[in-house]
Amino acid sequence: MIHGHITGWVLALILFVVALFLIKGGKAKGAKIVQMILRVLYLVIIATGVMMLTQVFKIDFQYILKAVVGLWVIGLFEMILSRVINNRKTSVFWIQFVIALALVLYLGFSLPMSFMNP
Repeated sequence: MIHGHITGWVLALILFVVALFLIKGGKAKGAKIVQMILRVLYLVIIATGVMMLTQVFKIDFQYILKAVVGLWVIGLFEMILSRVINNRKTSVFWIQFVIALALVLYLGFSLPMSFMNP
């Protein structure tokens, strides 16, 4: 389950960057297709995350925080893409994105239910 979750968010990050480049390159149709695939990956990420949460014997604050920050990252993906499409300012969202991504990665790799912890 952990590997499916990690694969989902790595693919989501890659597709997010691809969508940004397509939007900046003026390829609206390609960006729309990539954005739809990205939305399916959001569902995969959320589903695998919920399934992993159900496997934790003692859910403490850090697991809940990671879930909330993960949802925050997904929301920022959508906000950044929609603002780039509409040619609006995105600097505040990029700052939030860097902070949220760093926090979710830290929590994900440091919690006991991590593929890095034996």
